[in-house]
This record gives sequence, structure tokens and C-alpha cells, in this order.
Amino acid sequence: MSAALPSFDIQDLARAMSQSHALDAVPLNLGPPQWKVLADYLQPIQMQAGQTLMEQGTKDRMLYLVESGNLTVHYEDAKERIRLAMVGPGSVLGEGAFFSHLPRSATVSVNNPSRLWCLTPLRFRELSTRHPEIALELVMGMSAVLARRMYNRPKRVAVT
Repeated sequence: MSAALPSFDIQDLARAMSQSHALDAVPLNLGPPQWKVLADYLQPIQMQAGQTLMEQGTKDRMLYLVESGNLTVHYEDAKERIRLAMVGPGSVLGEGAFFSHLPRSATVSVNNPSRLWCLTPLRFRELSTRHPEIALELVMGMSAVLARRMYNRPKRVAVT
């Protein structure tokens, strides 16, 4: 007997984003119809505790919106692993590489079962062409998070 796949609803992500008061919460001003359109461009994923979402140094440009769970952003050098930040529901991960085309600056590990929605650069380009107002809102929200992380010194190094 195979396990049932988890059910995902884009409105759960919308709620997580609107209810988060964290420094790195993504402010998106989208109504339910716009969220439904955005869902067509996102891929939902379920992660388990102990999994690695992204690794420092990789050239992956995937962007992640956090619906639920908690993740740790850490930097690794030859001597140690340094925790930089904790990220939870309503936030974004991967915005640094998404915008810069540079390798990932940190590793992100999953602390407990988490639900995320990922966006590839190709799907974002399609969204930009077909629904520019939604793409612009998403970019503005991610830019606000990036700016707040850069302004807050402890969070600055957590831009992934």
C-alpha cells in the first residue's frame, strides 16, 4: 500500500504569508484569484526533518516560499558550521541566488516537517510574460525581504 501524497492548497501559503510578523516575511498584496494563478507556476514540496533544502556553493537558482515548518540557514567553512538564521512560515529562501545568478551563500537544513512552494527561473519568466502584475508583486515582496535582511546585520549573511 502506498502512502497518500499530502494535499497542498495555495491559500495555506497565502495565510502563512499574511499572518507572519517575522522580519523576513514576504509582503504580498494578492487576492485569492491571483494566488490561484500564482499556484500554477509554483511546485509544492514536502520536506522532512534532517533534509537539506540547498547547499552552499551550488549554482541552483530555485526560489522557495515557506508555508510551514522551520529551517536553519548556516555557513560552513573548513573548521565549523555556523548557524546564521532560522526561517519559518511566510518567508522566502533562495532570493540571493535567484536575483544574482551567483552560487548559494549558505546551506539550508530542514528542522521539522515543512511545506514549501518552489519557483524556477523559467516558470518566473513565464509568469512575467503572462501575468506581469503578479510577477511584479512577487519581485517587490522578495525585494522587501532582501532589503530588510541586508539592513539587519545578523540577517545579512543569511541571504541565500
